[in-house]
Amino acid sequence: MALIDRFSDRVLVVIGDVMLDRFVYGRADRVSPEAPALVLRVEDDRWLLGGAANVAANIAELGGKAILIGRVGVDDDAQIIRRLADQTGGGLGLRLVEDCEAPTTVKTRYLAGDRHLLRADREKIGLSSKCEAELIRTVEAAIHDADAIVVSDYAKGVVSDAVLSAVFKAADSGRKPVIVDPKRRDLRAYRGATVITPNRGELSLSTGVACDDEQGAARAAEIAIEQTGATVLLTRSEQGVSLYRPGLEAWRDMARAKTIRDVSGAGDTVVATLALALASGADMTAAAHLSNVAAGVAVSKSGTSLVSPEELRLALLGTEHGTDSGCAKRLPLKRVIEQRARWREEGVKVGFTNGCFDLIHPGHVRLLREAKRHCDKLIVAINSDSSVQRLNKGPSRPIQNENARLEVMAALEPVDIVLMFSEDTPYDLIADLEPDILIKGADYTEDRVVGAALVKARGGRVVLVDIAKGHSTTNLVARSAPSSDAA
Repeated sequence: MALIDRFSDRVLVVIGDVMLDRFVYGRADRVSPEAPALVLRVEDDRWLLGGAANVAANIAELGGKAILIGRVGVDDDAQIIRRLADQTGGGLGLRLVEDCEAPTTVKTRYLAGDRHLLRADREKIGLSSKCEAELIRTVEAAIHDADAIVVSDYAKGVVSDAVLSAVFKAADSGRKPVIVDPKRRDLRAYRGATVITPNRGELSLSTGVACDDEQGAARAAEIAIEQTGATVLLTRSEQGVSLYRPGLEAWRDMARAKTIRDVSGAGDTVVATLALALASGADMTAAAHLSNVAAGVAVSKSGTSLVSPEELRLALLGTEHGTDSGCAKRLPLKRVIEQRARWREEGVKVGFTNGCFDLIHPGHVRLLREAKRHCDKLIVAINSDSSVQRLNKGPSRPIQNENARLEVMAALEPVDIVLMFSEDTPYDLIADLEPDILIKGADYTEDRVVGAALVKARGGRVVLVDIAKGHSTTNLVARSAPSSDAA
């Protein structure tokens, strides 16, 4: 946990292919009369930082400071990148070189629901000598104040031989680690890197050895080490990561995510976390483990691969105890609001319920199951310890502290997101999240449900579900208390 706290003091330079990812969402329910092609009725556009810019955004989200160096065109798309960088909260600084002869790289994905229909790329491969010289000057000036350097190579031309040479020379003189996410077939270009982070396909392509099993992966990594002199952190999707170091036995860390919703950008999360950990003084094994935990959080989430320090701490706590902490479900309010907005764009019906949920009993389970029947996604808000104590539940309450109650709730199948609130009521949460459906037990009446009027005013509804009678935490506590007649 202390390692993550040190992220906020670290400055990382990210050099590589800067891209803009555009997602066009819509409905495809008819065929064009002009050609045998689907017609996409566009409903929404979404823009995200991509390529090296996504690595930098991950670093900023984790609490570090990223200096992004790359090439953009003189166009509106470059301005969108600058605007998105400004929205990261100050953790992402730009040192972008403008190229009037090349457009900003944009990858546009067209989606109908969850179905990916088409990707259209606008890009120019290669780098002019003028831009290359300016990039090298920018790299040499920025690396002086950096704790580590990340090279994000997507084979679009920015990471040229001359740029790599400048990076390795400057890093070596300052004894700074260099983390390379490689794309080239010839790995010898990366000699001078501290660690490279290929996936199975990239390592197979560059070494000519299939990485389908342990033996093949080990042989391919051995070749990569011979060519680069670097440590190899092999990302293996659902199989986790494997670490190969010169003269040492291989080390493997299994995948952490039990649910995989979106793998796009998870490799950037690995690179960003690994670089921050190494810059913060972690050894290679600890850094690799932390990056694998972060990747597990990223792929458990829909629509974005960014991971916050809070999410990483919760996930790490789960691995230390050898259990699934449900980390992807336990989010701070800011992240819940962002997820709620994405669900709204996708037409997902969101339900909300709340309570102390101290000792989980059949009444709680029935409530959650019935609540999920009325919505696509269920958000559960839990009273903090101080909030429970103000509810006059008794001097011994809560029995379980807030972290334990969050962990238990996150492990329950009907729950999609769980968060904590410290106020006496969840009214402010309901106002922020704007759920479509507000769910409480039938022991309430609608006029006693906090936020009912708010939800109904926005076109939502209130559902009172029948729950198992005779079950309550108060009764459980009373029955377990020692009798006054006992000897």
